[in-house]
Amino acid sequence: MHWLQSLDTTLFYFINHSLSNPLFDWLMPILSGGNGAMQFFVPLAVLAAFAAIFFGNTRARLCALMIVLVVALGDPLIINTLKHAVARPRPCIVLADAIARVGRTNSGSMPSSHAANWFAAAMVVFLFNRKKRWLTIPTVCMAAAVAFSRVYNGVHYPADVLAGAILGAGYAVALIVAAQALWDFAGKRWFPLWHERLPVLIDPPDKPQTPGRIAEVEWLRLGYLLIFVSLIGRWIYLASGVVELGQDEAYQWVWSKHLALSYYSKPPGIAYIQFVGTSLFGDNGFGVRFFSPLFAAILSLIVFRLFAREVSARAGFWLLFAVTAVPLLGIGSILMTIDPPLVLCWTWAMLAGWRAVQTEGKTRDWLETGLAMGVAFLCKYSALYQIVCFAIFFALWAPSRVHLRKPGPWLALLVFFACMAPVVIWNAQHHWITVIHVAGNAGLHSQWHPTLRYFIDFVAGELALLNPFFLLAAIWAAIAGWRFRQSRPLWLYFFCMSVPVLLGHLIWSFHSRIQPNWIAPAVIPFFCLAAVYWDERWRAGSRALKPFLATGLLIGLFAVAIMYQTDIVKRLAGNLLPGEKDPSRRLRAWKQMAVSVDNARSTLATNGVPAFIICDHYGLTGLFSFYLPDAKNALKSEPLVYSMDSTVPENQFYFWPEYDYRAARKGQDAIFVSQIDPYPLANGWIGKWLAGKQVGYKSIPPPETIPPEIQNEFQSVTDLGEREDKVGDRVFHRIHLWACYNLK
Repeated sequence: MHWLQSLDTTLFYFINHSLSNPLFDWLMPILSGGNGAMQFFVPLAVLAAFAAIFFGNTRARLCALMIVLVVALGDPLIINTLKHAVARPRPCIVLADAIARVGRTNSGSMPSSHAANWFAAAMVVFLFNRKKRWLTIPTVCMAAAVAFSRVYNGVHYPADVLAGAILGAGYAVALIVAAQALWDFAGKRWFPLWHERLPVLIDPPDKPQTPGRIAEVEWLRLGYLLIFVSLIGRWIYLASGVVELGQDEAYQWVWSKHLALSYYSKPPGIAYIQFVGTSLFGDNGFGVRFFSPLFAAILSLIVFRLFAREVSARAGFWLLFAVTAVPLLGIGSILMTIDPPLVLCWTWAMLAGWRAVQTEGKTRDWLETGLAMGVAFLCKYSALYQIVCFAIFFALWAPSRVHLRKPGPWLALLVFFACMAPVVIWNAQHHWITVIHVAGNAGLHSQWHPTLRYFIDFVAGELALLNPFFLLAAIWAAIAGWRFRQSRPLWLYFFCMSVPVLLGHLIWSFHSRIQPNWIAPAVIPFFCLAAVYWDERWRAGSRALKPFLATGLLIGLFAVAIMYQTDIVKRLAGNLLPGEKDPSRRLRAWKQMAVSVDNARSTLATNGVPAFIICDHYGLTGLFSFYLPDAKNALKSEPLVYSMDSTVPENQFYFWPEYDYRAARKGQDAIFVSQIDPYPLANGWIGKWLAGKQVGYKSIPPPETIPPEIQNEFQSVTDLGEREDKVGDRVFHRIHLWACYNLK
C-alpha cells in the first residue's frame, strides 16, 4: 500500500505545484467555491432546481428531484460517514509545502464531497438526458473540473477525488434504480393512474399522455404519504439532537415534575403533555418534544380529511404542502410549547363545529366541539377567542342561528366551562394570580397611548413568520371572498375562525407589544380560507397562481430549512451568521453553558461547604435543571438550581416551598448567574460578514452589577466575571457569574 500512497502524493505535487499558472490560480478556487463563488452558485442551483420542478417538463422535474435527493442523502449518509471512518488528513495539513489556495480545514480528506456531489449530479443528468450531448458533456466536464480543482487547491489527494467521483456516480445509479423499483411496486398499487401516465422514471416522455383526470383517491394517498413522511422526518430530526431545548420548554418540563391543577402563567395542559412524553421516552429532548410532530401530523390529517370531503383532496394536498413552507408552523411542529396543542385543539373544535352548524348537525357534534374548546383552554387561555369567533359566525350566517334554539351550543359551553374548573380552582386558591399576570402581559393595566412602533413590529414579524407570499394570498382571499359570504358558508366559517383573531391583535398592536405566536390558532383557518378561494380561481382557469405558489414554496421551504439547520447559511454566504444573529441561538449551546456554570459551582464547593446555583431568570433555572445530571436527579428532593427569590409572584417557582433556598440552604455558598443580552453589532456588519471579515460591536456595555437582594442575602460576594458561550468561534450567549458565600 505504500507505493499507492507514494503515487498519490507524487500526483498531488504534480497538480498542486507543477501545473501552477496564473489562470488556474484564479479559476480553480472559484470552481471549489472560494472567492465568493459559493454565494452565487448555491442560490442559482436552488433556483434552477425549483424552476425545473415547478415550470419544467416531466423529464426536467424528475431529473431535478433526483439530483436534490442524491446530493441530500449521499453527502451526509455516505460521504461524511466514510470521511469519519477513514479519517485521512488533508494534504494541506500534513504536507508542509502544499499550496493551500482555499484555506485549510481539519475535516477528513477521503473521499471528496465536492467530487462525489458533482459526479452524482452529472450521472443523474446523463441518465435522464443521454441523447442531449450539449447538456451531458458540459455537466461531466464541469464535474471533472471541480474534482481537479480540489487537488490543485491543495485540499485533496487525487485518490480522494477519484474515490468521491466513483462513489457519487455509483450511488446516483443505485438511487435511480431503487426509485424505479419503488415506483413499480407502490405506483401500480396506490397511484395506478399516475403510474399509467408515467410508467418509467429514467426515460419519461416530455409530455406524457393523461389517461383522464387523476382520481381524488390518489391525491388522498399522496396527502397521507406527505403527512407520514413529515412525521417520521421530524422525529428523526429531534432524535438527532441538532437543537437543544428552549427556555420555556425546559421551564415547563420542571412543571411536569410538579403536576398541579394549574400554574402561575399557563394552564396545566403543557405539563401533562410533557409528563406523558418523558414517561414514555425519558427525560431527554426527544421525550419532551415527542408530541409536537405527532400533533402536527394529527392536525394535518383532520384538515386534509375535511378538504377531501368538502372541497377536494387535490386542494387539501397543496394546502398541506404550503403550510410546511410557513416558518411559524414549521417551528411549531418540532418545539413543545403551549402553541402546538392549542392549534390542534382549536382546529379540532373548528372541524367539529362545522359539522355541528350544519342543518343535520347533532348534539354529539356540539359536545365534541365543547370538549375540543375546553382542552384547548387547558393548553392556552387564548382558546377563549373561539367563543367570540362562533358568536360572529352565528351573527353573520342566519341558517346557523336555528341551533341557538336547541340545546347543542349551550351544552358545548357547559362542557367548556367544566374544563375550565381546574384553572378556576387553582386560581381561587392563589388569589387569582393568573388573571393579574395575563392582564399585565396584554397591557390591560396601562393607559391607551397609540403608537406605530408595536404595530410595525407585529406586521413585520407576521410577514416573516407566515411566509409573505402565502400571507398576502390569504389576505387577498379574505377581502375578495367576503362578497361570497352568503353563497359559500364554508368560506365564511373559515373567515370567522381566523380574521377576528388577526384583526383583534392587529388593532391591539397600536396599544401594546404583540408576540408573533399569539395569533397561532388563527393561522390554519386563515390558510384554509386562502386554499378554498384560490382552488376555485384555479378551477375557473386562472393560472397566475402557479408561479406565486412556486415562489412562496421556494422562499418558505428555504426559510424553514435555515431555521432547522442554520449552518446552511455558510453554503450561501461563505460564512456562518454571527452568533447573536443566528435564528437558532435560543435552542443551542445551553448544555455547555450549564456545564460551565456547574464547574464554577464545583470549584466553589471544594471547601467542604455545599454550593448551589441561583439564576436571574426562570428559563435558565429550567435549562440548568434539565442539562445538569445532578440537578435533574435532585429535582424532586432538594433542587440544585433555583430562581431568584422574590416577595411577589413572578414565576412558578414562587409557589413551590422547596425552591425557597433561603429556608433550605442557609449557611451554604452559591453561584449566581445573570444572562447578558447580545451586544449590538456595529453598523455595516452585514457587509463585513459577507466579505468574511471580523464583525465588531458598537460598544461594550458597562460591567454587570449583582442585584441588591442577592448581595444582601449573602455574607460576601465575589465577581467571577463574564463568560462567553460559544459554538465554534461564535458567541451564542453571555453570562455573568458571582460567587456568593454564606447564605444568611
